[in-house]
This record gives sequence, C-alpha cells and structure tokens, in this order.
Amino acid sequence: MKMLSSVTAEMQRTGIRRLAVLAGEPDWCYQQAQQWRAALTGDWLCLSEDPQLPNSVAPSALRNLLGQEFRHAIFDARQGFHSEAFAALAGTLSAGSWLLLLTPPWDAWPQHPDSDSLRWSESDAPIATPHFVAHLQRQLCADRQLLLHRQHQPCRQPTPLTLPDWRPVGAQQQRRLLHHFLQAQPGIYVLTAARGRGKSALAGMLMQHWPGRCLVTAPAKVSTAVLARFAGERFVFIAPDALLASAAPPEADWLIIDEAAAIPAPLLQRLITRFPRVLLTTTVQGYEGTGRGFLLKFCAALPQAHFYQLEEPLRWRQGDPLESRIHAALMLDEATGVANRASPQALTISACGRDNGPRLLALYQLLTSAHYRTTPLDLRRLMDAPGQQFIAAESACGEVSGAAWLVAEGGLTAALAWQVWAGLRRPRGNLVAQSLAAHAGFPQAAQLRSQRISRIAVAPGLRRQQVGRRMIDAAREQAQGLDYLSVSFGFTEELWRFWQRCGFTLARIATQREASSGCYSAMAIYPLSEAGKQLSQQAEQQLARDLYWLQPLIDQPIPLTIVSQQALDEADWLTLGGFAFAHRSFEVSLPALGRLLLVTAQGEELALYRMIMQRQPPASLAAALGLSGRKALLSHWREEAQQLMRLLDATRCDRLRDAIARKLIDGN
Repeated sequence: MKMLSSVTAEMQRTGIRRLAVLAGEPDWCYQQAQQWRAALTGDWLCLSEDPQLPNSVAPSALRNLLGQEFRHAIFDARQGFHSEAFAALAGTLSAGSWLLLLTPPWDAWPQHPDSDSLRWSESDAPIATPHFVAHLQRQLCADRQLLLHRQHQPCRQPTPLTLPDWRPVGAQQQRRLLHHFLQAQPGIYVLTAARGRGKSALAGMLMQHWPGRCLVTAPAKVSTAVLARFAGERFVFIAPDALLASAAPPEADWLIIDEAAAIPAPLLQRLITRFPRVLLTTTVQGYEGTGRGFLLKFCAALPQAHFYQLEEPLRWRQGDPLESRIHAALMLDEATGVANRASPQALTISACGRDNGPRLLALYQLLTSAHYRTTPLDLRRLMDAPGQQFIAAESACGEVSGAAWLVAEGGLTAALAWQVWAGLRRPRGNLVAQSLAAHAGFPQAAQLRSQRISRIAVAPGLRRQQVGRRMIDAAREQAQGLDYLSVSFGFTEELWRFWQRCGFTLARIATQREASSGCYSAMAIYPLSEAGKQLSQQAEQQLARDLYWLQPLIDQPIPLTIVSQQALDEADWLTLGGFAFAHRSFEVSLPALGRLLLVTAQGEELALYRMIMQRQPPASLAAALGLSGRKALLSHWREEAQQLMRLLDATRCDRLRDAIARKLIDGN
C-alpha cells in the first residue's frame, strides 16, 4: 500500500485508469478492499450482491448510474461475473481511478459456480464457467498494466508507463460538433462513438441550445437518462411507435433518435422522412452490442447523409489501460473484417469445439459483426452454456469466414409439454420447441429432440455464394438422431427464400411485429426423423388453414396457399378445449374459434363474433358488455366457447375436458 498513493497520482497526471485483481477467499478479498478504501480517497462505488460491502449496488441496477462519474470502484465477482455491468462500471470512472475486481481463489475460480449463469445458461442452478474464466485469466495474466494480487502470493505491480501529462480534448471535439449542429441545414446526420465519448450528452446539449423544438425517440426511455439530464426542461420524449401512429408528425425542427441501431430498420426508414432534421446516434462498440452492422446496412443507403464521430474519451486518455483490457477480455472491439481471400469452394465446413479457444473467439467476432444485439452475455453463453454447438466455415489459413450457432431443444416430458400447450407452464429455454407447443398447438414439438439454429453469419465478401447453405447442410449431418432442426427469424421474403431453399417448412408466423426487427416472427423446421416429418407436414397444413384468419392481421403476404375449406376438424376441437377448459390464449385460438363461429352460425350477440368477425377493439367491446377489462373479457370469451362447443356436441365436449385434465397430470 506504500506505493499506491504515488502510482495513483501518476495515473491522475497521465489521464489513465487501471484494474486491480484481488483473488482469494471471501474474507481476505473483503479485508484487502477495505485497506484500499482506507488508503485512497474516492467514491468507491461497489457493484455487489453482498450488503457487507459499503456503498454496494446490485449489478442489475447499474443502468441508473450511467452517465455519472466516480473515482475508484469495486466490482465483486466472488459469486458471479455480470460482464455487462463490469464494462459499464468501468465507463463511469474518471482518470486516476482504480477498479478493484474481487474474484474467488485463482486456481478454484474456473470450477466455481457462477450465479450470473442463471441469466443465460437456462440452468436451474448456477453452473461453473471454466471456458470463460480461463479466457479471462489469460487476458489478466497477459496484461502488465494491471495489478494482480493472489492470496498467499506476492502482489504483481503494474509496469510503469512513460506518458506526457494528459490534456483532455474530448470536450473540445464535443463543443465543435455542437456548434456545427446548431448551424445545420435540413438533412440526416449520423453520430457514432464508443462508450464514454459524450454522444448522449452532445445530443442533450443540442436540445438545450437549439432555438426551436426538438424531440427525442429511442428503443426505451430509460436509456435516454444522460441525454435528458443535459437537455434539462427542454427534453421531450416520444416512443417510436407513438411517433408513427399519428397521421401528421408533431411539429419539431429536429428528431433525435438515440441508439438508432437498436430500432428496426423499417421503423427508422419511416421516422427519418417525417422531420426536417434527423440526428441518429449509435454506439459502434460496447457492452450493449455493436452498431457496425447498422452503419453498413442502413446508413450506407441514406441519401446525402452526414457522418460524424466522437473519438476522444471525456474522462480518460485515449488508449487507457482499463478500457483496453476490458474491450479485449469481453471482445468489445469490433472485428476488422475478414479478408475473404479464400474462394467459397476452398472453405472447409466443420464443427467448432470449445477446446479451440482462438477459433471459437473468431467465430464469435464474426457473429458480432453481423448481429447488432450480440453482447458479452452472448459471449458467456457461447463459452459455457450447456447444449450449444458451433459450425465454422474456415479457409486453409485458419480464417473463419462463416459461423453457425445451434442450441439443443426439446426432450420435455409428456406432462410438461401438455402444460406448456395449455398455457400453464413456460420453463426456461426451448424457444421454438415451446412456441410450437404453446402457439402452434403441437405439444409433441416440445417432446421431440431438436436443434435450433440460433445465429448464422457469413463474411460480407462471401455472401450469396452458398456458404450459408453448406453450413446448414453440415448442421443437418451432425444432427442425425434428432427429430428436426428449427429456426426463428424476422420474416422477410429474402430470408424466407433462403430457409426454403435449405429445405425448411414454414410452421408458424406471429401477427404482431417484433420490437427487435420490425418484422413478423416466423418459425420453420427441417424434419430429420419420421416423427419430425409428421410434425412438419401437420404444422404446414395447419398454418395454411389458419392463414384464412391470420392473413388479414398481417400487412404483408405470406407465401402459402390459403385453404378456404374451414370445417372443424379434430385439431380444432383440441385447440378449442385448450381455450375453453385450460389457459390457451385468445390469439393462438382465434382460427379455431372462427371456424367454430362459422359452423354454429352464431351472430353478433356473441362477444366472440364481434371480436373475430367484426374486429371490434377489445377495450370498447369490454365497455359495451359492462366488463371490467381484458381479463374479464377473456373469461367471457371462454364461457361462450364452452357454450358453442356444447351446442355442437355436449358429450364430446365433456370427454375432451376430462382428457385435457388427464394430459396435464400424466401426459396421456
């Protein structure tokens, strides 16, 4: 501790921050942290679930602190490593600060259960995360700029740096851009920056100083807290869907779209046409995902857009040791791009195991460059979550040019699968398998064993050259013994053509657009067994029948031949039973309820008729019936369904009710 004050003063002079790793038993880590706190004056914000540590804040609550500035902090990883919170905490620290990382004993850490794994592993209890911890330990050992103190071992001090005095220039760059925006003519302006460069603050200053009116929109209002603080009383937020709902846009000189890369491209395209000046801000690297794909796919197509970048950090020196280490450890730096020297035919398609760390990280970087929402949480899932498999397209020199990520699904017991179908249970994981049971009405989909293609990416220079299809072929080969492959995607004609050419059958489509993509969520399957083939055929036939009712709710054509014959069949009776006697939702039961209304020839005295045939809004319908709200209306619909089913066949109705009750207990 004797040298600590002088080292910290030197860090302050040169504008850098450092990481200090304290690895040992919980009590030893606590005592060391207390000694640091006593030796150095500062805020000492602590991210920890341990109330024993002073000034402790739960990692999940860190968002409330973003945009603020602290001197010195502690990150408690003794029970679990919340990677996004770790990166975010580092971004709040000013020059001259230390970030203490408390970990379990160094040698035991790889096998130590990590409580954070409950967020991403789909496991019921914390699991050890040996691959991620080994990667992190390699990064920490290789960095001579951090302090590493392991219990019972000498403390490794950071190597001194020879740096000139730090003269902050980030604020100057910020002021220059603000002056430019205050003189801006009508047009589209794109502002990108890494974390800590003052991008949101600059947007808030523009609102504060612009003589006319500015509006802000963003994926979530909570993420605009920094912008709002700098805008002051002039801050006005309107959600993207509310901006588009009105026939005429609100009067404003500027629309500021914060974190624009997280808003679906179709919505962005509509938003930027409604205001004279538009500022799109996005983060090009960081713990919440990458905006590089946003720049490549959306901004490049904007006519005469003006591009600006904030490069200098506001609170620390460019090239700061703490930022550099965190970016390297959590893979936050964006890939420079695959050189694409290999021809598609020369690529080798093969499985990628976790034992090949460098290859797995190269695969992750390619996926990151293609998917905006890839975050450190995905890195943790990729490295240690159970049931993950990977396929890489690789050149002879070892360059990863294609990547596919597959996740094991299914294998639920019959009783649990029927409970999912009935709307009673929704266990972790099994995205497609559970959705086909809960929404499409096929409980066997959750019982069968399958793999979901979670992500797939090909380097830009090798796209449309069959690389993706070859990886799907490889996935199909390694999945022999399973019942089907599945995929969930935002429906576009181009994407559906790709999956169709790969042999997939469309099994489900939602009637509400996804917030993440602006598209309708679609699911498709490729059968691998006889049971899988039967499921695929039944799902496709059922969707073609249901589109008679669903297509009017979807404002783009779905390329299936709609079946006009709408008589009730056995599957409809089962769906109706799930709605009337269990908890299947109205939305997934709508086609069967529509057919029930046709067969029984009931009229507008029924609330079901007025909702399905006349499409009356639920709120006004509930009010007209004297019901308290949507929940009471749903109960009313279920009662009407029971009455109509009894009108058709009371005996069959009673047998169905009893059969469903048995299935929910034992699956038979």
